[in-house]
Amino acid sequence: MPITRIKTGIPGLDELMEGGLIPGSAVLVAGHTGAGKTLFCMQFLWSGLQKGEPGVYISFEQTPEELKDDAIIFGWNFDAYERKGMCKIAFYNPFEIADVNKIITDEIAKVKAKRVVIDSTSIFAMYLNDELKVREKLYKLVQKLKQTGCTILMTSEILEESKGFSRYGVEEFVADAVIALYYAGLGGEEYNSIEIRKMRRTKHARGYFPLEFTPEGLKVIKK
Repeated sequence: MPITRIKTGIPGLDELMEGGLIPGSAVLVAGHTGAGKTLFCMQFLWSGLQKGEPGVYISFEQTPEELKDDAIIFGWNFDAYERKGMCKIAFYNPFEIADVNKIITDEIAKVKAKRVVIDSTSIFAMYLNDELKVREKLYKLVQKLKQTGCTILMTSEILEESKGFSRYGVEEFVADAVIALYYAGLGGEEYNSIEIRKMRRTKHARGYFPLEFTPEGLKVIKK
């Protein structure tokens, strides 16, 4: 039976992965600095709100004001949906958190979220030096969130010298899918691209596709 897919809201992307994301899956959105990870996630959340799907954005790096100010440039007024109780954009200081799992599940319950963004997974390594413990914490979080039925995006930074898809090399193993965003600046020109590195139960396109920043948000360009 065909799987009903969750649309990302990013033009040109869903058709590269059989119509969208698998409902209830955990997706790692990895990328270089400036590659568009936060914009990708905000666009995903906004798209869901247009379909009546409540969403939560948990940030451990930027404040809600910063995120919403960036979003309004694209015409995305998250304040209006927060007033309706359909959306929550929240910031938590990673050095003051005792139980990450509870914080996130509580925020999901408040708005009955269907889409969740965690920005970023670096929180786990701020107080865990052991790779095995980081993987264990991430695995437990992902499993806990999957029980809610939400479709989850988690961001992670790809270091310039890294061959992996996350800062700590473990996030890609606990995720159901990995979408990588790349940025390159050569000779005064900027180039952005996107790659669907893996996606379980999905016949997805292979290779790199141009990614454009438009006044309406991100857009994937066909080769």
